[in-house]
Amino acid sequence: MDCGPTCLRMVAKFYGKNISLQKLRALTSINRDGVSLLGISEAAEKIGLRTRASKIKYATLLQIDLPCIIHWDQNHFVILHRIKGNKHYIADPARGSIVYSKAEFLMHWSGHEKQSYNEGIVMLLSPSPLFFEVEEDKVNELSLTSLLLEYTARYKKLFWQLLLGLLVGSVIQLIIPFLTQSVVDIGINSRNLNFVYVILIAQTALLLGRMSVEFIRSWILLHISTRISISILTDFLIKLMKLPMSFFDTKMTGDIMQRIKDQKRIEDFLTSSTLNTIFSLFNLIVFSILLGYYNSLIFVIFLISTILYTVWVVWFLKKRRDLDYKRFEMNSREQANLIELVEGMQEIKLNNCEKQKRWKWEGIQASIFDFNLKSLAIGQVQQAGAFFINEGKNIVITFIVAKTVIEGDLTLGGMVAIQYIIGQLNSPIEQLLNFIQHMQDAKMSLERMIEVHAIKDEEPISKTFRTILPDNKTIEINNLSFTYPGSENNPVLRNINFNIPEGKTTAIVGLSGSGKTTILKMLLRFYVPEGGEIRVGATKLEQISPKYWRSRCGIVMQEGFIFSDSIVNNIAVGDEYPDEEKLEKAISIANIGDLIDGLPLGIHTKVGAEGNGLSQGQKQRLLIARAVYKDPDYIFFDEATNSLDANNERTIMQNLEEFFKARTVVIVAHRLSTIKNADHIIVLKYGMIVENGNHYSLLEERGDYFELVKNQLDVAL
Repeated sequence: MDCGPTCLRMVAKFYGKNISLQKLRALTSINRDGVSLLGISEAAEKIGLRTRASKIKYATLLQIDLPCIIHWDQNHFVILHRIKGNKHYIADPARGSIVYSKAEFLMHWSGHEKQSYNEGIVMLLSPSPLFFEVEEDKVNELSLTSLLLEYTARYKKLFWQLLLGLLVGSVIQLIIPFLTQSVVDIGINSRNLNFVYVILIAQTALLLGRMSVEFIRSWILLHISTRISISILTDFLIKLMKLPMSFFDTKMTGDIMQRIKDQKRIEDFLTSSTLNTIFSLFNLIVFSILLGYYNSLIFVIFLISTILYTVWVVWFLKKRRDLDYKRFEMNSREQANLIELVEGMQEIKLNNCEKQKRWKWEGIQASIFDFNLKSLAIGQVQQAGAFFINEGKNIVITFIVAKTVIEGDLTLGGMVAIQYIIGQLNSPIEQLLNFIQHMQDAKMSLERMIEVHAIKDEEPISKTFRTILPDNKTIEINNLSFTYPGSENNPVLRNINFNIPEGKTTAIVGLSGSGKTTILKMLLRFYVPEGGEIRVGATKLEQISPKYWRSRCGIVMQEGFIFSDSIVNNIAVGDEYPDEEKLEKAISIANIGDLIDGLPLGIHTKVGAEGNGLSQGQKQRLLIARAVYKDPDYIFFDEATNSLDANNERTIMQNLEEFFKARTVVIVAHRLSTIKNADHIIVLKYGMIVENGNHYSLLEERGDYFELVKNQLDVAL
């Protein structure tokens, strides 16, 4: 989905401007389908780039100025930045920098396997004077270092205890080679068994001490890592809950879930990886000095082999990075597909599509298997090279040590001590390299986290919002226009003008897709108007705190959600101690007393996904009770009674008529019984108001409202 904005970001950077991906996503009108070439063109023009898109022949492509954006495989965008002979240099947002032959390039560019088909779609871009006036985006200051300091600073005492434990463990390890050498050179050579006993007792004591330190260190580390993990996830969830609703329109469930799982890598880096590296660095310095003390030649050999080992491992980091992005995307798809399978099981069985859905899941698993094979192959090559360097070093050092002992320049105990030191040095080197890999993983996870943290909150701290409603609570909608993200989308609302009088009931009707629900979502601050404004009295709606505004609104949406919790907690959402009087009133108005009385635990019965199943009508009654419980100033109903039977609907609407008094009500509905008593009815068609009035005046006009009522009743009026 991000290939279009990413290509545009690369072109902007080529011409010297750093434009954030998040800004370009917004400018390209990205949605769940990604972006179109039109969206890229419009975004490019907004940042001062001239664009021209066309379908051209390959011969023409050779004559244009590069870089340019080209349509790739009929479903992707890439950058062509150089052509040299038969080589075509591509910057692919999904795969990195790749070189293709002419035949390969034509196949991807044209979307046809035939090499004779040598034309494709290209977008030319060049900077205008306006481009150089565009302000660059500031680099997000969140980094691994700042993150490390932020989260570890909360547990200073525990970290000092950990470092003390690491120091004690290092000192114990430092003593062991000297004790080992003493056993061989003194105890064995002098055949002094008592001396050997003393040394072994000392080693045993040191071993027990080290085990105790490790035991305590593990508990402290678990304590810290758990707390940091919870802190990271809590901060991420807090940020998610502060984001505008439009963010969740373009992000898949699997994508968000995978980002949450990715926090584990940051936690691992902040705790075990970083601490183990500090320990390893200390050991590396100490044991390197010891090795140099015993034999400088062996130290040089060890140093050279370590440099080779490090270069070999670091060389694979870019490949690991590319694979990681692919892993994230595939895991995201798998998770989303699995959630869909579980939640959609009823529809799957009703439509006998078990096999097709299972095949789709198996296809994803096959892709993951292929990816794992590729990942394993790269891992094996990396491991084989590292193993060869490491073991080769050990063989050379063993030969030199043995030769030195034979020549009498080193004692047998010294040889044993050197072998022990080499063993202790191998571990820190591996841990340091693992640290580099974990740091790379954490950085990639951090990039994905920064992407979310960089999005502006729905209520920025820097902006002051009103937390009180004006005396005049009439809602005025002036010249309201809106188009859903996607350049090819048509406007949903076109210069809408109408008032929602305070204390009155306003109904909005129209055919599906006419913009009824969109108006309701605009009133609830789900989206920002493209044109026009919404006012509450003399106050612009955007000046009122969204959180406060929604607290004064009772809402029942078409896709209302029932939580996996008790009925009382589903009605009194957000109240830790529900108000009994308000609860009884809500239950009475929503007419769900009979439902509650029939449940085993009454109002404390668990419902929702993991509790008792509810019918659509029961869910709607529960959602109505939730809206009534809030005792709101405004009530917004979107098809709130369309799943109710006639008797329940009549009873609830009678109950609501009394509750609606002195409240401002907006009802979106198709049913005549729900809207006929409204004080004012707005009729929408193709995003425009075509009629307005009350039920009887609109019938007399015999226009669109008349046709809606006629078709619903299926009688001649």
